[in-house]
Amino acid sequence: MSIIHTLTSREFGHNASSAKNLAREGLVFITDRGAPAFVLMHIDEYRKLTVGERELSLLEAMDGLPNSAEAADFDIEPIVLQLRAEG
Repeated sequence: MSIIHTLTSREFGHNASSAKNLAREGLVFITDRGAPAFVLMHIDEYRKLTVGERELSLLEAMDGLPNSAEAADFDIEPIVLQLRAEG
């Protein structure tokens, strides 16, 4: 898994289905006021992170991710979603 997508909280709230589809390709960072706040991942990727004697909780798995201070040189390229109204 090497693709990383970024969505704002608003984009995620308006189009969770697209976010789930993006999570099939890689991690989806969800930002709140411009800062990464959440990570959405496919369950298969979560299970890869939890291999071992016991299964890690999601919180334990996320503790292994770098915090923003440690990842200052980490580039996240935002994507633009085309939302359309149905009806």
